[in-house]
Amino acid sequence: MLLDPATWELTQRGDEVLSRAHEQLAGRCAAETHEAALELRTAPHTSVREAVNEMRELRRLLVQDLDRLGIAAAAAGTYPGPSGEPTRVSPSSRYQVIQRTMRGLARRAPTFALHVHVGVPDARSAIRLVNQLRAHLPMLLALSASSPFLHGQSTGLASNRTIVFQGFPRTGLPRRFADYSDWAETVDLLVRSGAIPEPTFLWWDIRPQPRLGTVEIRIMDAQPRLAATAALTALVQALARLELEEGFASPALVGAQEALAENRFVAARDASAAELIDPVRARLVPVARLLDDVLAAVRPHAAALDSLDELEEVRTLVLAPEPARQERLMAAAGLEVLVADLAARFAA
Repeated sequence: MLLDPATWELTQRGDEVLSRAHEQLAGRCAAETHEAALELRTAPHTSVREAVNEMRELRRLLVQDLDRLGIAAAAAGTYPGPSGEPTRVSPSSRYQVIQRTMRGLARRAPTFALHVHVGVPDARSAIRLVNQLRAHLPMLLALSASSPFLHGQSTGLASNRTIVFQGFPRTGLPRRFADYSDWAETVDLLVRSGAIPEPTFLWWDIRPQPRLGTVEIRIMDAQPRLAATAALTALVQALARLELEEGFASPALVGAQEALAENRFVAARDASAAELIDPVRARLVPVARLLDDVLAAVRPHAAALDSLDELEEVRTLVLAPEPARQERLMAAAGLEVLVADLAARFAA
């Protein structure tokens, strides 16, 4: 999110920032739907450490550029304060299509997400991974929640980003697909009929990206701390390897669309304090206990991927949840201090 450090309000200057961006940011910093948002993109990497090191450099370069323009930046699922002026949509053609088709929805409050792409060897593996990872998405959302405020108000939800963003169509958990052909026929109908211009207008929590050879996990809030980004990325990558090699998630949960939808809402509401439905035992299980089981299963895969150090930081997301930190800071010092803290952690 782009911020005016004089007031700590959102500033809608994304197009200006991109027009004057450092050449090293070319292709790695891009417009988002709203003028108050920019997207940083790493190149593909074999290790989480390499990807996070690049993201650290991208943040440094962006902060340098923004300093010259009198702008600051931060990352969290939503901007915690009220909007000072009507939301403006980015002028690029993609986002103008969104404004034309989404109408007033396109001018909602900006939201900010962490997207992780995992390379997969073939189409069959991609759909299998999408189906299996659906079972883990509520846990990933619970661990990543970083947006307890909306328009300056505490809503009682840990991830307001999730609730705001699902106002768009074609969001949320995709259904389970029988195979790659099932997915391709579903997408092809929407494109050929003219309902959507191309497949990336499907804003599901997880989706295949055939053009890149990846599965893209999109359910997580953006993270103020790079260490949290690294932890979540390591968990996603190790989970993907676990599911492709061993098939860890129970078929009962993978097929339980209604239970997964309920788990998703509870995760957005309660973050790491959530209790999620276990359809095998027909009971609620705390996220912390689910995470213990998952970490035990993914550690050998994280070791093979050289990401054990980053993975260990995942426990911090339970022990020191981001929504609670923001709530305490807002109560003790107010909105401006909270936003300044987010900006300081982005630039750290």
